[in-house]
Amino acid sequence: MSTPTLRSDCARDPVDDATPSTGFRRAPTVDASASPRRRGTKGVEHMRVVVVGATGNIGTAVLRALHETDEVTSVVGVARRRPDSGVVPYADVAWHSIDIAAASTELDARAALESVFTGADAVIHLAWLIQPNTDRSLLRRVNVAGTERVARAAAAAGVPRLLVSSSVGAYSADPEGAFRDEQWPTDGIRTSHYSADKVAQERVLDAVETAHPDMRIVRMRPALVFQGTAASGIQRLFLGPWAGALRAGKPPVLPLPSDFRSVQAVHADDVGRAFAAAATRDVAGAFNLAADDVLGREELAKILDHGRVATLPTAWVRSAMTVAYRLRILAADPGWLDLGLSAPLMDTRRARAELDWAPRVTAAAALSELVDAIRSGEGGDSAPLMPRRPQQRHLPGSNGMFTSSDRTRDAGDTAPGERSARDQLAASMIDAGLLGLYLSDHLTGATAGAERAERMSADAIDTPVYARLSEAAREIRLERAFVKRLISELGVPRRRHRQFAGWFAEHLGRLKANGAVVRRSPLTLVLESEIMRSAVLAKLGMWRVLQEHAPHLGWDPEVFVDLAGRAEAQADMYSEVHEYARRRAFRSDRDVFPE
Repeated sequence: MSTPTLRSDCARDPVDDATPSTGFRRAPTVDASASPRRRGTKGVEHMRVVVVGATGNIGTAVLRALHETDEVTSVVGVARRRPDSGVVPYADVAWHSIDIAAASTELDARAALESVFTGADAVIHLAWLIQPNTDRSLLRRVNVAGTERVARAAAAAGVPRLLVSSSVGAYSADPEGAFRDEQWPTDGIRTSHYSADKVAQERVLDAVETAHPDMRIVRMRPALVFQGTAASGIQRLFLGPWAGALRAGKPPVLPLPSDFRSVQAVHADDVGRAFAAAATRDVAGAFNLAADDVLGREELAKILDHGRVATLPTAWVRSAMTVAYRLRILAADPGWLDLGLSAPLMDTRRARAELDWAPRVTAAAALSELVDAIRSGEGGDSAPLMPRRPQQRHLPGSNGMFTSSDRTRDAGDTAPGERSARDQLAASMIDAGLLGLYLSDHLTGATAGAERAERMSADAIDTPVYARLSEAAREIRLERAFVKRLISELGVPRRRHRQFAGWFAEHLGRLKANGAVVRRSPLTLVLESEIMRSAVLAKLGMWRVLQEHAPHLGWDPEVFVDLAGRAEAQADMYSEVHEYARRRAFRSDRDVFPE
């Protein structure tokens, strides 16, 4: 059985000039005018649209909608972490890696954004940071200051249309539960940090609108936005380990607070179509977006359990949520409960009339799609949407991924007339026991390495090295799944107890304070980049071993040549992170993690 052919993905791209100086290699500037174009309908205006935050839940849906909009012939994507530009909907998009506010100065960010925005017919701003919600300074900087930087850069670049993703969370509480139009006050829910930042974002747009009356500003205010592709992303942002309850099956009863009335939702594709419609029309102002149906107690119970509801005092539910959040069992803080209980129901007549928009998916269907996808571990092809079980999706090496036909085969299955890797191993002169032990040990190291790489990335979210660390963490996680698949096809033992030991040892190692207990230690990034570089070089050795013996197993040696090249690039990246950290960690006048 031949090893799946691999093809290139964009994760190896170095950061570009939009990222603050760190000593990293610079990528050549992308010529937006050379971005892929599709033929528009004859006689229809050709438009260039820039999407900021194009790889998340809404961003992915907006790209799908823009690709189906005849007037739009050029799409530019802006994201801190670039996606695989070889898969839909990220293909046929010119990508720029720009940090709008997390670790960039206002001057650098606005200069980079203005360069990309110049010549655009519309800018769609979707970038929004939800986690870590314990770092309010970071969230406020990215969400509020980031919006202001994008808006003022669009104005400076002469962009005629700016579309921004606001939310039902911007609205004030409604004790009556009536349907409210876009004139309802936007003073938010005081105890929700998400709502507070959405209100602040609205005030930023008010100021920009006053200063630049010639620019049409659209504020989309969607309800809860669901789609199956975002399942793993939503799980990480809101549920955390609590998602295990959904994966275990339907609970016998759904506990709900006594103050709960109902909630609105909308499918991401319906939101994407609304953005595409507004980008091609001369409209301005706010638009409510929600599906036709409203999810009450019974509707939620039918989707999440067997149709039974247990009503609990709201104070009890909030207290339990507070405890679960503080114990890190639940990712969402109690402010989300306050928002869900207080937000108004939205009247969507303006979007229907002025955008010729109507939801195609019911709220119940959108939620059902999301819940089913969470239970099956599904996800998308960008870093924010990466699935919980990456072996079920694309598994990129330095030069590609499993083909769909390979992913659907069970271990040991072969095409007619084709010998399996297990059969070829048995017929070869290779010692199966030693090879299996060797691969199992490397899988153990990969288990610990994947955990460490993801934690390094999360801890460095407010630094210039975050994007590179995040891309490497995704690659390492997917390569671990690749090794698991190889072990399965060879039919050698995985020795799962060793992988658990590696996972446990990595988590135990997190207790080391490195000289700081209540804050991140600047020494940690120095030490961990050293550890990860050594681990990647060990992985490089494994790829070389497999390259050497691939012909005896019926595998394509070039696959492992490509993976070895990826490992070398990862080692170089960790060396560059080490350079960034070591120049700051031991100096009293410099910071590894900016305040």
